[in-house]
Amino acid sequence: MQRNNGFDNTSPLSGGSAPARIHPFRWRPIDIAVCAVLGVVSGIIYWLASGLSSWIFPLMTALLPGLASLLHGFFYFPVTLSLLIIRKPGAAVYSNFIAVLVELLLGNFYGSGLVFLEALMQGLCAEIIYALFRYKRWTLGITIAAGFFVSMVYNAFLLLFFYQGVSFLSSRGIIGTICEALSGILLCGILSWLIFKAIVATGALERFSSGHTGNAM
Repeated sequence: MQRNNGFDNTSPLSGGSAPARIHPFRWRPIDIAVCAVLGVVSGIIYWLASGLSSWIFPLMTALLPGLASLLHGFFYFPVTLSLLIIRKPGAAVYSNFIAVLVELLLGNFYGSGLVFLEALMQGLCAEIIYALFRYKRWTLGITIAAGFFVSMVYNAFLLLFFYQGVSFLSSRGIIGTICEALSGILLCGILSWLIFKAIVATGALERFSSGHTGNAM
């Protein structure tokens, strides 16, 4: 099968000779389908992490208040992964909404509440960082920056809406912020990047620009 490297050879405007270039931000059916699959898988991961956190988080909090934030990245690391793979504006928001929906259908341990707002916020935060580079730079450094930004906004969201009695400058607030930052960098940044590179190595992304060596960095 001839690979389509961003050109549409069947376009009537091409006259059968000069291929018409497909806009890099145009969503193809395969992009929609794969991003949805990423959302479903992420939703299952969210559900499993939510179940485990119901007893792991209290233990970590008892050991050191704020320490549980180290694992919060498991609830938002797919936003960078979906962008690394699909490389279209909106991929993070789309996949994260599907992930939250799947998590709710499976039985969310923390209830519905603000989870869709969280999904939108996390997705947009990741999108903003890549948008600053016009969705053309996909380096590890930018992915780490996106993970860090997501973690800091999410940390502020938690302190404002869930931990109202915790001050930003209290020991609990400072420890939680540091742990959240580490979680964003390590899980949403580095882990997402490593998973992406592992998927590229399998050849599963041959039909995506992200699957080719020249476009993977």
